[in-house]
Amino acid sequence: MLSKLSLCAALGASVLALVAAERTRFRRVQVEGTSMMPTLAHGDRLVVVRAGSPLVGDLVALHDPAEPERLLVKRVVAVLPAGLEVRGDNQAASRDSRAFGLVEPSRLIGKVVYRYFPPARAGFLRQSGSSSGTLVQDGPAPEGY
Repeated sequence: MLSKLSLCAALGASVLALVAAERTRFRRVQVEGTSMMPTLAHGDRLVVVRAGSPLVGDLVALHDPAEPERLLVKRVVAVLPAGLEVRGDNQAASRDSRAFGLVEPSRLIGKVVYRYFPPARAGFLRQSGSSSGTLVQDGPAPEGY
C-alpha cells in the first residue's frame, strides 16, 4: 500500500509531467486490452508527445490502418526505408505489423513517454533501444523529451 507521501509525490510528478507536456504537442491515451502486457496494462493512462523520429524500442501511438479512428500503442521493432515495423509486447494478443504491414511514420501520433495513472505505476517509460519498456525512476524527463 502506498503511503500518503508516496501518493502525493506520484500525483505531483504526474501533474508536472502533464503541465510540461502541455507546452509541447501532446495527447493523453488510455490503454485498452492486453497487447502491451506486461509493459502496459488495461486502464493505464499515458502521455504521448510528438518528439523526433522513432527509434527501435520506442513505444508509439498510431492510427490503426484498418480503423483510422482507433489508436494503437505498439513498440517499434525495426526502422526501415519503407516504414516502421511495430509489435505488441504480448504478441499472442496483439494486432500489429504482422497483420497490417509496415507503418508510415506519418501515421504516428507520437511517442509514449509517461504513464500518469494508476499513481502506483506512474513514471517515465524507458525508450530508444530498450526492449523492456520498464519505468525509469520518477523525476525529470529523460534527455530528448
